[in-house]
Formats: sequence, C-alpha cells, structure tokens
Amino acid sequence: MKKILIIEDEAAVRKVIKAYLDREGYQVSAADSGEAGLELFNNEKYDLVILDLMLPDLTGEEVCKNLREISEVFIFMLTAKGTVSDRIEGLDMGADEYLVKPFSPRELCARINALFRRFPDKEEILFEDKYLKIDHERRRITVNNVEVYLTSNEYGILNALASNKGRVLSRERLINSVFGMDFDGCDRTVDVHIKNIRKKIEKDTKNPKYILTVVKAGYKFGGIKDANI
Repeated sequence: MKKILIIEDEAAVRKVIKAYLDREGYQVSAADSGEAGLELFNNEKYDLVILDLMLPDLTGEEVCKNLREISEVFIFMLTAKGTVSDRIEGLDMGADEYLVKPFSPRELCARINALFRRFPDKEEILFEDKYLKIDHERRRITVNNVEVYLTSNEYGILNALASNKGRVLSRERLINSVFGMDFDGCDRTVDVHIKNIRKKIEKDTKNPKYILTVVKAGYKFGGIKDANI
C-alpha cells in the first residue's frame, strides 16, 4: 500500500483530500504545518508528499528544499499561484507535479495514480566512462560513485532518453512519455527539467556528454553503455 503525506494547513482541504485518497486505497497521514510534516516524514517512509506552499510556519518552498536534501519522494505542490513562471519555479525547486487551487480532488487523485504507474524497467546501466550509473530497479542514479537524487519527472526524462539511445526525442514526445497526454503545461517545462538533470549528472553543463540538445528537434542521449555489465 502506497503511503502519502499531506502537508496542508486548511483543515477542510486536508479532510477532502484524505477522504478521496482513502477511497483510492492509499495509506494517508496529514500535518497542518511544515514542521509537523517534516517530523512525520522523518519518522515514516512515504511514497508521495502533497505539499501546500502557504503554510503557517515554514514556507512550502522551505519544506520542499528540506525534503529534496534527504529524499527523492514524489512531491505534489498545491498553490494559488498559477502562472507559467510560478509552475516553472515549483518544478525548479524539485516538485514532480503542480496543481493550482481551487482544484478538483478527482483530478488530484488521477494525477497521483498516474505518477505511481510510471514503473521503470528492471535494469542496471553503467556507461563506458564509469561516471554515470542508472539502476532502474531501485530508481537509483549514481554519479562518480555518489548517489544523486532526481525527482520523478527528472528520472522519467533521463530514463526515456537513455532507453532510446541515439534517437532524438522531441519535447512533445518527452511530455507524452513522462507527464502524460493530458499534461496542460508548456514545452519549456521539459527544458527546465533538462537543465536540472544536467546540473546533477554532467561533469560540464556547458558541454554535456549525456543529454545532448538537437536544435529545433529536441534531445537525445549520448552515453555509451558498458558492455561488461
């Protein structure tokens, strides 16, 4: 049973979200502040965190940053801010999904279900320079023998590119593969994730080796799989 943590200070919103998620079969905990949410998270293992950005103590941004320092847990942001720049900022912070208030609880559940359906292939890939290792079964990325945390969407994009070695994937193809056909964001969202992935896995972000830009076409993967693994 997947475990979900709700960090939301509005009691009515918490109650509705929990009721819908309980109906979907999830095990749900809830906190009314950032500090309380982080305490619960540190004491339990959760698969997803629903995070409101307007909290009474810590900001949602601070909570997100704290979570990303210690975990690759799915983070679903809830906020009243709905501009494209706001969404990009949220994704830049490490969020996997972003929903604007007021929202439909049914849509929230549908998006959460979609996140959990993205199961990776059970395969471990080490590349010829021994610098990058992708462990699909454990969703574990190792760079120069050090584990790095990727968000769900970042991992999905890297997995899509690495699984299609040498093929150019358009932004639209990546959106459909990672975010789903009903994604209502923009192409720039992919670029934001690519920038974040490069920061985490490339030796030189100005001259990337693994994620290559194909002008006016999209992106492709440049790593060569180690034949000895």
